[in-house]
Amino acid sequence: MQGKIIKGIAGFYYVHVEGFGIYECKAKGIFRNRGIKPLVGDDVEMDVLDEEKKLGNIADILERHNVLVRPAVANVDQAVVVFAIKEPEPNLNLLDRFIISMKQQGVPVVICFNKVDRSTETDCRRLQEIYEKSGCRILFTSVKEQSGMDSIENAVRGKTTVFAGPSGVGKSSLLNVLMPEAHSKTGIISEKIKRGKHTTRHSEIFNLENNTYIMDTPGFSSMSVLDCEKEELKDYYEEFLYYAGECRFKGCIHINEPGCAVKEALENNEIPRERYDNYIHLYNELKEIRKY
Repeated sequence: MQGKIIKGIAGFYYVHVEGFGIYECKAKGIFRNRGIKPLVGDDVEMDVLDEEKKLGNIADILERHNVLVRPAVANVDQAVVVFAIKEPEPNLNLLDRFIISMKQQGVPVVICFNKVDRSTETDCRRLQEIYEKSGCRILFTSVKEQSGMDSIENAVRGKTTVFAGPSGVGKSSLLNVLMPEAHSKTGIISEKIKRGKHTTRHSEIFNLENNTYIMDTPGFSSMSVLDCEKEELKDYYEEFLYYAGECRFKGCIHINEPGCAVKEALENNEIPRERYDNYIHLYNELKEIRKY
């Protein structure tokens, strides 16, 4: 029987099988011998041990399309990163780190700016201007006013989407609107293992409808140093690519080189100052790390 791992905790894996429900499974020892660990999002072959109690063993992990390191999930089509426009103010440096991390792993990013009810049109317009050339799709939502819900429902339909974002931005409220049945599914797992309600949150996946899965991940407030060389960082700022070919020197880093078309575009307000300043900050961070 084939299914998808929707949650893993304390050595148990909970496998959703379309039309049959959720099975509590253990992974066979062969995976440990191979150094393979099942991940949330894995498509697996499962042997049913007890249909009445919904117990089984994971017999095989099917080929993965991709694997994310943070959050540790598999087979993701896209990532939705949620930030509040106000309360709290968006940490754009953290947002850039997340975007770059996803791009390194080949995962498209949708930026969802929530709490538009607490912001002004000027706030929304500026955020749109900052990220409109970043290669990310940008959505604006308000859970309180139920605005923008159609756009985010359309964005996730037919895909496996991982949701992430710092605490306090309304991510959980947004997910509750998208999948109000999630609490009952979590309750089934919590009741089955007699814990879970009081444990540290883990990545979890929910089946919204046919071929539409949503992964909820623990909130993050910081991200470690990016895993790339400082010279590669510029390639993850898509708005730079519009101008990089016009730089005087091949391999221009867009910092101190003369004849830099990116810096010229910055001075002409064609590249947002916020994005460029974040680039400089991250470049210097990587530069310091590589010294040691």
